[in-house]
Amino acid sequence: MVYFWVGLGGFIGAILRYSFGEFLYVPNQHFPFSTLAVNLMGAFVLALLTYGFVPRRKGAIQLQKALGTGLLGAFTTFSTLSVETMELFQQDEFFLGLLYLFSSVLGGFLFAGFGYRLAKTREVSP
Repeated sequence: MVYFWVGLGGFIGAILRYSFGEFLYVPNQHFPFSTLAVNLMGAFVLALLTYGFVPRRKGAIQLQKALGTGLLGAFTTFSTLSVETMELFQQDEFFLGLLYLFSSVLGGFLFAGFGYRLAKTREVSP
């Protein structure tokens, strides 16, 4: 049954990812802000779910897989980050490529840290 929930989460996450990208699309924009925003948001929400919401719920493993692997796995996108970085390098936009790469990686850690901290400040003692 967990495969069904992961698949459903992935379906919803992919639709959200596409919709978010369309919403933030700016023609002739060199810097991929929409992918950066999606990946940072995903890092934050995944950490929040992993360290806060999910561990305290019955059936946490299934919920973690459905939301983390399914929904957020489809919502965030490392492959697009990789391709967009390579495209910037191929267009001789080395500074933008490095800026995008480092802001994605460091920003991802930072946003995951924010999610972790928020989850830990909201913990309730049993």
